[in-house]
Amino acid sequence: MREFELEPGEHVVRQTRKHWFLFVVGLIPYVILALLPALIAPLMRLAPPLAPYALLLDFTAPLLRATLGLWLLLVWTAAWGALTRYYLNAWILTNQRIVEIKQRRYFNREVSSVLLDRVQDVTTDVRGVIPSLLGIGSIKVQSAGAMNEFHMFGIPHPEEMRDLILKYVPEEPPEAGI
Repeated sequence: MREFELEPGEHVVRQTRKHWFLFVVGLIPYVILALLPALIAPLMRLAPPLAPYALLLDFTAPLLRATLGLWLLLVWTAAWGALTRYYLNAWILTNQRIVEIKQRRYFNREVSSVLLDRVQDVTTDVRGVIPSLLGIGSIKVQSAGAMNEFHMFGIPHPEEMRDLILKYVPEEPPEAGI
């Protein structure tokens, strides 16, 4: 099931998401939070004033085990939310328009589009060593109309996507109705 309906004669040219590297980097805080309970007691033992309190963090006690389980459940839920946003956020190029699908929260989705015949300028931006090596960048599409700019951040190979967009932009602007 699509988030939008294709018009007659319209077909999907390319669908893309943020680069996988950005997703993996976004998971690092969740990994740290998941490992934090196992690291607290050893770190407390390194600080002499806190060493006696490290003995209190005995995860064989039922209350601490339940607390650890709840902590890991919350961290897992947050990480799953990051995966959901990564998977459901997408940019879709058709032969007539660009569609952006943004998953804000679990039950909050925003779908916007810009017609290719309204596109005035397409700019790519790749900044930094790692983005240059991995081919991660952003695209800014300027259009005529109510929505002046359309941004795509962190996409793989932005130059290819720019060239594809420009391939489907009509040569002549649409005529204004009189």
